[in-house]
Order: sequence, then structure tokens, then C-alpha cells
Amino acid sequence: MRRIPGLVLGLILFGAGIALKLRSDLGLSPWDAFHQGLARHLPLSVGTVTILVGGLVLLAWIPLRQRVGVGTVLNAVVVGVIIDVTLYVVGDTESTPIRWAYLLGSIALIGVGSGLYIGSRLGPGPRDGVMMGLAARGISIRLSRFLIEGTVLVAGWLLGATVGIGTVVFAIIIGPLVQFFLRLLDRGPISVVQSTPSASSSAS
Repeated sequence: MRRIPGLVLGLILFGAGIALKLRSDLGLSPWDAFHQGLARHLPLSVGTVTILVGGLVLLAWIPLRQRVGVGTVLNAVVVGVIIDVTLYVVGDTESTPIRWAYLLGSIALIGVGSGLYIGSRLGPGPRDGVMMGLAARGISIRLSRFLIEGTVLVAGWLLGATVGIGTVVFAIIIGPLVQFFLRLLDRGPISVVQSTPSASSSAS
């Protein structure tokens, strides 16, 4: 299927963007903070935790009767693998300019990556799928996202994750950026329910 290459490239860029956000050490979006917080208390990498949490979140799709697409499955695996690979290649830095470059680079990569993988219309990520399922049962996406992401952000912070100025900058910029790239890269309708672009754009 011609949509697959765009989906995979999008997920690769998305995972690399999350890794750069982690390396910036300026602040993470909700789910990434939760994954980092868990990784700090488990003998597991952030990428592995991302994959495991994605798998657990998929279990919530069963009572919500959400349909799993190929994009959903690849999202749950590829993003976590790319996070670990990128973290292995890109080291920590104490330089403030470089850390900000990492953060801004992460926003750019996640913006383009989101446009590609959401635009492929091959299935929402595990976390967005839960919110779509709740929306189908009368709970607004805005409310469900606020409650779920607010909870995981606080949990991540309590677990020692990095929450700071980067969290705010990312939240402000990523929504409009994803919308922009989605308009450019959307491949059009397909028979899998799609997620609304996330304002926080973690490993969706």
C-alpha cells in the first residue's frame, strides 16, 4: 500500500523528535513525561516503556470497541524503537543553546511526523484511540484529553520526569504545526477512524 512508506517515515520522525525532546532536558509533554518517569524507576529504557505503555493502553480499546489499524500497531512499536536508537546516537549536552536547538528540532520533527502518520489515515495511535473511543460515548475529546493527559503529566512529574519551560513551549507550538503539516500531507479518506491531531503530540 502506497500509504505505508509515509506512515513509517512519519513514525520514525515522530520517535526521533521525542528523543530530541528528552535530550533537551527542558520539559516534556504529558505522555513522554510519564514514560520517562516510569523509566527512572524501572530497569527499562524510555523507548521500551513507551512500547509497553502503548500495549497496555490498547487493552482499553476492547471495552471502547475501537478498531485497530496497521498504523495503530506500527505506532505502538516503531516510535519506541526509534526513541531508543536516537537516544543512543544523540548524547546529553550541558550547552543551553544546543538544548534549545534539540527542543525546537523535536517540535519540527514531531510536526512533520504527525502530518505524515496521521495523514496516512491508517489508524490512530493507542493513546489517541482511547480518547476517540470516549468521545464516541459522549465525552468530548477536549475533556478526555485534559483529564488523561493532565493525570499522566502529574504522575510523570511525581515520578521525577522533566517538566518545565519546554513543556509549555511544546504545547503552544505543536498544535498549529501539526495542523499545518496535516493539511499538506493528508492522503484522504480510508476506512479506519482517525484521531484528531494532538495538541501535546506524545507517542500517540
